[in-house]
Amino acid sequence: MKYTGNVIKYGDNVDTDVIIPARYLNTIDKKELASHCMEDIDKTFTSRVKAGDIIVAGNNFGCGSSREHAPIAIKESGISVVIAKSFARIFYRNSINIGLAIVECPEAAEEISESDEVEIDLDNGIISDKTTGKTYNTEPFPPFIQKIIENGGLVDSVKAGIIK
Repeated sequence: MKYTGNVIKYGDNVDTDVIIPARYLNTIDKKELASHCMEDIDKTFTSRVKAGDIIVAGNNFGCGSSREHAPIAIKESGISVVIAKSFARIFYRNSINIGLAIVECPEAAEEISESDEVEIDLDNGIISDKTTGKTYNTEPFPPFIQKIIENGGLVDSVKAGIIK
């Protein structure tokens, strides 16, 4: 799986309360959730995010509440991948479960800048910053996790008979 997009960058400890504020958790409508994604940390996010864009962040991305709404809002907003120095454990799991590709790579997260064009090859664990020409290596997902992401998440993978 390869993804290419422009970077929207955030710092450390971006918690689920700013990814999707609690006041919007009364809906399961994915488009509605996406329309409020990041609004408490970045009022411009929804107006500038484009399909395929990539979030790059610091340590502990997705900390806070264990709500699945946070990775759903990110994915539905058009973000294809999140690269971070580290992820909160429950956010990491929820992301895989809903089919949002996430990559831990401290060096890439530190060096990649806002608006850089980045290509990520999840099959081989290669992140390429097309703007700077730098390449970063990361551990590729095992094939079964790649299949979950390709199929849009765990539930869709079970329905398709990929995971039993």
